[in-house]
Amino acid sequence: MTIMHEVAGDGPAVVLLHSSVGDRRMWDGQWEALRAAGHRVVRCDFRGFGETPCADRPYDNVTDLVELLDGLGIERAALVGASFGGRIALQFAALHPGRVDSLTLLCPARPGHEASAELEALDDLEVALVESGKLDEAVELMVDTWLGPDADGAARALVRVMQRNAYEVQLAPEVEISPTPVEADLRDVTAPTLVYSGAHDLPDFRRIAADLAELLPNAEHRELPWAGHLPALERPAETAELVLAHLASVAGRS
Repeated sequence: MTIMHEVAGDGPAVVLLHSSVGDRRMWDGQWEALRAAGHRVVRCDFRGFGETPCADRPYDNVTDLVELLDGLGIERAALVGASFGGRIALQFAALHPGRVDSLTLLCPARPGHEASAELEALDDLEVALVESGKLDEAVELMVDTWLGPDADGAARALVRVMQRNAYEVQLAPEVEISPTPVEADLRDVTAPTLVYSGAHDLPDFRRIAADLAELLPNAEHRELPWAGHLPALERPAETAELVLAHLASVAGRS
């Protein structure tokens, strides 16, 4: 299966990996800036998000990403991952270090993270709302939780659309097939990595970002004082500049 994706531009490849409250549309604010800066830009919808349906057989997201890049003839790329997409980027980089030029991680999730009581309670509430058919309430819970104070009305509206779509796509199959767990040792990540956290994000993700900078052999952590969990949507132009700066910095070292 080929997951839905878009490609634009020429030059070194940059692959944008979305969060679980979004889909490939969350990168609208960075797409053109990256292309204009001379990159071949790829963004995709993982299974159950955007225009990619849920799986009908066992799968894992890292293999899907490998197959996508192989199909596009991309041997190496810079990966930019937000939250859920950051976790996939980390796993890919650990398993395929020779294919990753750099990692830019925006409030990433982490494989094996033990959720706090606060995060578990949030997940339980979301599941309860969805299972009882209260999708509008679940959507608003996600909007209020994950967007920081700088998110404007357009950002909030887009998250509503993407999250509602995800619920509907994921509720459609009669049988749910969860992704196969991916085993990866993050200490095998060799790519230059910049990890951003948001000062207004949940403590779990601020802690993950700091811990990754300690664990990964070539990583740096910076906290954005204005950001919640989704800086790419909260300050799109500024986030594009941050990503481009890291890409230029890594290119300058080679």
